[in-house]
Amino acid sequence: MPQTKDTVRTERSGASHRVEVPTSPWGGPTRARLHDGRWHFQHGPIDLIIGADGAQPAIDNAIETAWTRFQTSLVELVSELPALRQPVEQPTNLKGAIARRMFEACWSHRAQFITPMAAVAGAVADELIRFFRADTAIMRAYMNNGGDIALHLAPGQRYRVGLYADLGRIKRREITGFDGDFEVAAAMPVRGVATSGWRGRSFSLGIADSVTVLAATAADADAAATMIANSVNVDDPCIERAPANTLKDDTDLGDRLVTVEVGRLSANKIEAALERGAKHAHELCLLGQMHGAILSLQGKIRVVRSGAISGLSED
Repeated sequence: MPQTKDTVRTERSGASHRVEVPTSPWGGPTRARLHDGRWHFQHGPIDLIIGADGAQPAIDNAIETAWTRFQTSLVELVSELPALRQPVEQPTNLKGAIARRMFEACWSHRAQFITPMAAVAGAVADELIRFFRADTAIMRAYMNNGGDIALHLAPGQRYRVGLYADLGRIKRREITGFDGDFEVAAAMPVRGVATSGWRGRSFSLGIADSVTVLAATAADADAAATMIANSVNVDDPCIERAPANTLKDDTDLGDRLVTVEVGRLSANKIEAALERGAKHAHELCLLGQMHGAILSLQGKIRVVRSGAISGLSED
């Protein structure tokens, strides 16, 4: 899971205030200002950490406008959930702005199975970061939606992003430090970073521990990370799979087999799986659908990048 280095601490202690708006079955959206000045917005499965640098009045105004938009986001998505769980195969008449972002990010991947849900976290982050981009007094900002990140970078600004290659460490609470990091500068065509893999929050058809993608938007990165992670795959008796709908009854994946457990693979199998994922990532780079990817499987790393970015390597 990528995190901006300013967003490692996501604790709720020290919040100066909390606002509750009971407008949905989830108990209403909540927000809290953390002790270090960042904000935490939460509503049902949407869990955002927001950081910004610049003129404080401009930041305060962006926070308020983003909060107003955030309060309607989940209910808006749920109202179109049946359509968002359908495979992307032909144009559809989605009404909500976030839903349309999701569909557009997944449209270019429609030759394979994908639903707009593959881009939901990134699309929410994209929808809210625009309020920070609207004011030139805000120098930089990030919208971190559970590890899928939308960025605002004024000219000359940059963020260093920390990488957890093994998402299992988070579940095991073994978070002792980043596995690596990389820089996103304003001059780069990257404003979105997202991670997918079988160890993450969502189901995966592949066996990647993680795939982190850099793209023009967080929604684009989210969709591409999902598809590349699905491609990191081999057949092996030590891989356990199960129909997605036997693990979660409302999944958009139906009875497709998703990865449940991956035992120790041979070096050849690891290389073969990473090669399949890297090939897919390279194709997406050539098509301009993303700009870089970091693929991780059982301690081995593969990096793919376009000529538009530099400084991304296996080191």
